[in-house]
Amino acid sequence: MHAGDRIDRFLPGFLLDSPLSLAGYAWGTAIGWIWGTLWSTGPVERRAGLWVFRGLPAWAFPRGGVCVGGCFLTGDGAVTDRLLAHEAVHRTQWRRYGFLMPLLYLLAGRDPLRNRFEIAAGLRAGGYVRGRG
Repeated sequence: MHAGDRIDRFLPGFLLDSPLSLAGYAWGTAIGWIWGTLWSTGPVERRAGLWVFRGLPAWAFPRGGVCVGGCFLTGDGAVTDRLLAHEAVHRTQWRRYGFLMPLLYLLAGRDPLRNRFEIAAGLRAGGYVRGRG
């Protein structure tokens, strides 16, 4: 059993995969849209079920990009299908946890190698570890 599964057992069922979590997902998507619209200088695309906002300044998102609700906010780096598959898992996490997602992600820690959300999304696909040769 993963640490995240243990934590989920203590969360009331009405918060997970529910109309309330869907409202939180919609809220996150709205925040992502606002932030992306304000700072994106690149194309906005619909890919892998995500709204992809490109060309944001480096200070406007952490690491290589961030998924907020159904939006992926990033800079000028390559947005590969593999990376989008990773971010689509985060979109699903947002749908499951809704309003709790930012808090739970923060509690999971900044180290992606220990963060349950990054591990579940795939560390290789997210660019956190490299494959052999």
